[in-house]
Amino acid sequence: MSRTVTQSLGTDSIGKLLFNYATPAIIAMAISSLYHLIDSAFVGHGVGGAAIAGMAITMPIMNIGSAFGAMVGVGAGARISLRLGEGNKQAAEKTLCNAVILNVVIGFTIMVLMLTFLDEILLLFSGGKASAETLEYARDFMRIILLGNVTAHLYFGMNDMIRASGSPRKSMAIMLTSVVINLILNPLFIFVFDWGIRGSALATVISQFVAFAIALSHFCSKRSFLRFKREAFHFDLKIVGNILSIGLAPFLMNICASIVVAFVNTAMLHYGGTGLNDMVPREQGAADLYVGAYGIVNRIALLFIMVVQGLNQGMQPIVGYNYGAKNYARVRKAVYMTICCGVVIATLGFLLGESIPHLIAQGFVDSSKGGSEQMLVDIAAQGMRLILIMFPLVGFQVVVGGFFQYIGKAQLAIFMSLTRQLLFLLPLLWFLPRSLGAYGVWISMPIADSASILLAAILFVWQMRKIRSMERR
Repeated sequence: MSRTVTQSLGTDSIGKLLFNYATPAIIAMAISSLYHLIDSAFVGHGVGGAAIAGMAITMPIMNIGSAFGAMVGVGAGARISLRLGEGNKQAAEKTLCNAVILNVVIGFTIMVLMLTFLDEILLLFSGGKASAETLEYARDFMRIILLGNVTAHLYFGMNDMIRASGSPRKSMAIMLTSVVINLILNPLFIFVFDWGIRGSALATVISQFVAFAIALSHFCSKRSFLRFKREAFHFDLKIVGNILSIGLAPFLMNICASIVVAFVNTAMLHYGGTGLNDMVPREQGAADLYVGAYGIVNRIALLFIMVVQGLNQGMQPIVGYNYGAKNYARVRKAVYMTICCGVVIATLGFLLGESIPHLIAQGFVDSSKGGSEQMLVDIAAQGMRLILIMFPLVGFQVVVGGFFQYIGKAQLAIFMSLTRQLLFLLPLLWFLPRSLGAYGVWISMPIADSASILLAAILFVWQMRKIRSMERR
C-alpha cells in the first residue's frame, strides 16, 4: 500500500471505501468461520454425532486460543491504522514486528500448557459429565490442533495486519487459499485415509500453515508498503502496551465466550432431556445430543457474526484513519453505514434460521440413518429458532462494539461484552434450566441479547453526541 492509497481513506467516498475494504474482509471472515463448519460437517457425516459433541466440548478451549490471537491481531491492526492516519509509517512497522513476537510467545505458551493439562481442561469444560466416547473424540481433535497453535496465531495475526495496512484483497486471498486446502484435505483424510476426527484436525493445521507461509512472505517482500525491519524486532513495552490495551476488548469477549460455551455445555449435559419442553427424554441419551446440537447452532450463528465482524474490519481502517486525522464527519458516516449493513446481514441469518432450521442442521449429520442422528437434527432445529430470535439487532450490537475498539475506546467495548456475557447471560443460564431444562438454556441467549442491545444503543448515542461536540470545535 502506498501513501496515496492511505490518504484515500480521508478523501474517497465512504460508501466506496467501505465496499472496497469490507467486501474482501467479509469474504475472509466468512471463509474463516467455514473452518468450523467444514470440520463439523465432514466429521458429522464421516464419524458421527458423538464426534460432533466432542468438537462442541473443544469450542471453549479453542475460543481461549482465539482470545489471545485476537488480542494481538486486532490490537496491532487498530494501532497500525491509527499510526498510518497520523502519517507515521515507522511506528506502524514497529507495531507489526512487536505483534509477531507477541504471537510467537503467546502461541507457544498456550500450546505447552494446554497439551500438558488437556485431560483436566476437557473435564473442566464438560462439567465432568460428558461420556467417555465424547471426551475421547475431543482429546484426539485438540492434540493435533494444539500442535499447530503457534502457526495459527501467526497466520491470523499477520492477516489482520495485512488488512489493516491496506491490502484487504490479499488478506482475503490468503484465507481463501487456506479454506480451499482444508476443504480438499478434510474428505481425503476422513473418508479415504479413514483417519476420522484426527484427519479433520490435521487438515486444519496443514491449511493454516500454508496460509501462514503466504502471509509471512508478504511482509518479507520489498513490494509491501509495511515490511519487517530487523531493527524493529525487539520488545518495546510502550508499543506492546498499546497493542494489548486495544486488544483487551476482543480478548475479554473471547474469554467470556469460552466461559459461556462451557456453561452452556455443562447445562446441556446436566439438564438435557429433563424439562417439559425438551425433545428427547433423558433416558435416550439426550445429554450428548443436546451438546452436539448446540455445537451446530453455535457454528451457524458464528458464521453470520463473523460476516458482520468482517464488515467491522472493513470499517476499521476508515474509522481509525479518519479519527486519527480528526475527520469526525467521515467517522460518523462510516459507522452509520456499517450499522445498516450489519443489521441486514444479521437479519438474513435470522430468516434462514427461522425458516429452514431442519435443512441447515441436516448439513452436519446424516439424518436418513434415523435414531440419534435424526434426534440431533430435531434438537438443533428447535435451538436455532430460539437462539436467533433477536439476531437482527445483534448485528447493530456487534458493529457498535467494533466501533468503540477502533476509536481507542476499548473500555466501552469491554464493558459491553462483560455485561452481556457475565451480568446478563450467566445468571439466566443458572436459573432458567432448573425449571425449563434445555429449553431454558436456549431462551437464555435471546433474553441476554435483548438487554445488551439496549445497553449498546445507550452507549452509542452518548458517544455520537460526544463526537458531534468534538466536530464543532
